[in-house]
Formats: sequence, C-alpha cells, structure tokens
Amino acid sequence: MVSQIKLGDIAVDVVLKDIKNVHLSVHPPTGRVRISAPSRMKMDRVRVFAISKLTWIHQQQKKLREQEREAPREYVDRESHYVWGRRLLLKVVEENAAPSVRLQHARLLLQVRPDSDCSTREAVVAAFYRDLLKAMVPSLIEAWEPRLKVRVAGFFARHMKTKWGSCNAAARTIRLNTELAKKPRECLEYIIVHEMVHLLEPTHNARFLGLMDRFLPTWRNTRELLNRLPARHDRWSY
Repeated sequence: MVSQIKLGDIAVDVVLKDIKNVHLSVHPPTGRVRISAPSRMKMDRVRVFAISKLTWIHQQQKKLREQEREAPREYVDRESHYVWGRRLLLKVVEENAAPSVRLQHARLLLQVRPDSDCSTREAVVAAFYRDLLKAMVPSLIEAWEPRLKVRVAGFFARHMKTKWGSCNAAARTIRLNTELAKKPRECLEYIIVHEMVHLLEPTHNARFLGLMDRFLPTWRNTRELLNRLPARHDRWSY
C-alpha cells in the first residue's frame, strides 16, 4: 500500500514493507520521490527522515530537470544512435529477409522488411542493444567475482524505466538496463560493480560507500559521467 506525505511542494510516496532500513529514491524524469520504510515505522518518523533529506532531494530533482534528453527516435536514415558511447548514423536497408542490425564503420545498418513501421524498427534495434549487453556482461562479472569474493548466480538484461540496475541479494542475481549498451563501457562496469557490491551490503550506507571506494575508486566520476549523458526519451510510468 502506498501512502503520501507532503513537504511543501514535494509529494513523497511512502511504501511500508518488510525491510530493515529506510530507502529514499528520486526517480526520473520528473523527480518523483519515494521512501520505502520498515512496516512498523510510524509515519511521523518517516516525515522526520524525509525532512532531514530535503537538501539532497532538491539536489537530485535539479539534476533531473537539467539533464539533457534524447529526441524521440523515428528510425530513419541519418538519425543518430549510440553504441558504447560512440555516435553512429542509422542507415535503413529494406530487404525481404530477417530483420537485423550490424555495425559498419560510423554507421548502424538496420535491415528491415519493406513498409516496416516505427514500432517494428524500434523492437529490432532494442533487441540489438540487449544482445550487445548480454555479450559484454559475463566477462565483467567473471573479472569482478574474485576481487569482491562474491558469486553472481545470474543476470538479466532488461529495458528499465527508472534504474540503471538492480540486485536481488537473496537470489544473487542482478538486472541491468539495456540502455547501458549506448553508454561508454566504463559506465556498464560501474553499474555491474555497484550491483555486485550489494551482495555484500544491501543498502547504500557508509559500509557500501567504503566498499565502492576500495574496489572502484573512480566510481563517483563515472557516476557523474553517466548522469551527464543524454537520457532516453521515454514514456515513463510508475
């Protein structure tokens, strides 16, 4: 069940659930604020916690408002697309053959059947990004498992509306946003390490930050890079 508290002009969604710690998040694109709190926590205490984080909330909302966004994609010739941070121009090839996407120098060749519509082309390109990500991830997980002394049971590549990644500590699995295949490779590595560290520490507390500093000292710079890059134009839902 979702409740809501008001802090001036900020509405905060509050979800009480079977957890030990309070989690605060600010979600794109509008800066929606959400708090997950232990089920026994009184709403007055949740309000006090939210008030104590108001400065941070305002900072995150400001970043989201200022973040550049991609224009809606139409999947036509000479449209810009990105692969591992590199800008490529789309070339659409109409053939009576199985749809595909391939790289050719500075171009992204999208092969589709004649008269394919925008949604069909979008689905073909989305599958391409998912395959790119799935091919890159295993070697990164394998490289980091002995360093962190954790084992990842599996990973999933999904289009995610509001997160770059997530971790299911109980199942020892991680989920990664397929949009990461558009960003520089170091951004993908940072998100993978972030989610793997959650297998050691499930919250974003001081211990978590210390582990990130120890194992990936450049993570803050990479996070800033990821936050500066244009975000996908999307039909966000919550």
